[in-house]
Amino acid sequence: MPTEFISVLSLLVVAVMTTWCFKRINLPPILAYLFAGIVVGPSILNLFEHIEEMHVLADIGIVFLLFTLGLEFSLPKLKAMRHLVFGLGLGQMLLTTLVAASIGGIIGLSSTAIVIKQTTEMGTLNTPRSQLAVSILLFQDIAVVPFLILIPLANSPSDTSFALLVAIACVKGVVVITSLMLIGKWVLPKLFREIANTRTDELFVLTTLTVVLMAAGFTYAMGLSLALGAFIAGMMLGESQYKYQLESDIRPFQDILMGLFFVTVGMRLELAVVFEYAGIIIIGLIAMLALKILIVRFCAMIVNTNANDAWAAAFKVCQMGEFSFILASLAVTHTILDPTTASILVSIGILSMTLTPYLVANSVRFAHFFAPDDTANIINNAQVLDVERSGHVIILGFARVGQSTARMLDMEKISYVAVDIDPIRVQESQMANEPVIYGDVSNKAILQSVNVDSAASVIITFDHIPKVTQCIQCIRSFNPTIPIIVRTRKDYALEALYNCGATQVVPELQEGVLMLVSQVYHYSGVPMARILKRIRNERKGKYDHLHGFYPGETTELNYESADKLQFMHAINLNRSAWAVGRTIAACDLVKYGVHVRKIKRGNDVIQNPALTEVLHDNDILVISGKPRRVERAERHLLDGH
Repeated sequence: MPTEFISVLSLLVVAVMTTWCFKRINLPPILAYLFAGIVVGPSILNLFEHIEEMHVLADIGIVFLLFTLGLEFSLPKLKAMRHLVFGLGLGQMLLTTLVAASIGGIIGLSSTAIVIKQTTEMGTLNTPRSQLAVSILLFQDIAVVPFLILIPLANSPSDTSFALLVAIACVKGVVVITSLMLIGKWVLPKLFREIANTRTDELFVLTTLTVVLMAAGFTYAMGLSLALGAFIAGMMLGESQYKYQLESDIRPFQDILMGLFFVTVGMRLELAVVFEYAGIIIIGLIAMLALKILIVRFCAMIVNTNANDAWAAAFKVCQMGEFSFILASLAVTHTILDPTTASILVSIGILSMTLTPYLVANSVRFAHFFAPDDTANIINNAQVLDVERSGHVIILGFARVGQSTARMLDMEKISYVAVDIDPIRVQESQMANEPVIYGDVSNKAILQSVNVDSAASVIITFDHIPKVTQCIQCIRSFNPTIPIIVRTRKDYALEALYNCGATQVVPELQEGVLMLVSQVYHYSGVPMARILKRIRNERKGKYDHLHGFYPGETTELNYESADKLQFMHAINLNRSAWAVGRTIAACDLVKYGVHVRKIKRGNDVIQNPALTEVLHDNDILVISGKPRRVERAERHLLDGH
């Protein structure tokens, strides 16, 4: 077996294992790729003798990464946030670059991928503190472009002065950007329209790859960076109707090749240097975090933003970003940085990105330490709680569903009080004279303050099952008989919620289907009484008919709930099938946890057949159950084991 094949296979195995391990401890895949590079690199396994040969593919990965960044770059958002982007963002990048001299651009960048992903998952992306962070990240995306132009010039062997080289590069940049933008406006939409009309997915993907690489090649031929052309190409197509299709087509190539780039960065990290300069790396990490936090806070003060939000945003963006590694690699290639300095910077970057999930999750708590929450001072829970209430409805969670519920209660003059953990939302609601208080919905003191013991009912509107179950248990400790209505997105936790004390669980997905079907029934002439009976029976049966479905290539699976989903599967019992001639009861499908939904026998269909039904040759059984159990049941019906 060729040595190169073994090396590549070993790299893939290490990458898979490290990515899985890092995901288990909630760390981003970028760190896993870097760690995999360290493992297979010269410092440990030394699987590749010629690392530089891998940089060709890695550079293509960066091209696709910049293309995706260009697709996601929003000119409308840039215009809407221009006072923050060109105030706070520009100030942060400029000051960091000036203070940190030659490495300022590298440490000035932050991780857009990690920060945006985590704030989105936490549901805080649209808060003022997160928008401040987004404005900084947005300007950093712009700042990458001049760095890509300037770094190749910084150590040019030419006798021409650096200022003249920069001027020439700027002229080239203007020509390149203007040319690509004109092509993007007049040529590419027509090209992709013709390609889309062929309805050939392979041709669309091939055209996308060709356009990206041609744009990158054009800028490279002009003496500029490959990545710059890809970024401009992404910007050109980012406002087109093909944006989302392009993103989905390019994503597999980008993810794999970008992973390869970060693996090569890890390979360049010399562990001997890391151990030798461990003290400098730790001091550098602390200094960098402190520097970026203070600079963001100072710039936020200049543009007159809320102090608490500014501190929170600073803790979100104080790490180094994925583009920092790109610039560091480019700087080493052009001998601006020596490998030792680059290894130290990469080490600091890896450690800072490792700390990012913790810093983002606790940014508000850190901000409260430096600047007491001005919003919390405005919130007046006492004013809401001073009103005596009895027989009221308690709404836990006052986001979209909670506010819609409150409006419907108002229509019937039903008294309610809501509890929410978002201070901005509570402040806005209280200013509008809504009976909303700030607090943790699972806190016994908060529940006691809204008179849960004398309320008519409780509605839980947020979809976080562990928190919901904790909340239900707290409510039941005060009032064992109060009706508790729980809203969820899907019904995979239905049994668990009922078991812990929920009176009624309303899954949005299944209820949406019921409402859709009720309209179809109505326009099909089904009497209203029968429609209501159907819906009532479906709810009473815990949406039994809405559980099983036939899987397909485009089936969406939530990995947290996939094990709880039920599939429907059709099995053709041929003459040699073990189950032919036996009853359903004799097949003992109960032990596999599956149910026979119907039997198609010739032109007849037997719905919900009895256990005494004998199975015949050429019967088609439709069974439902969890995916793995369905597979085992099919094997049992056909082979008898």
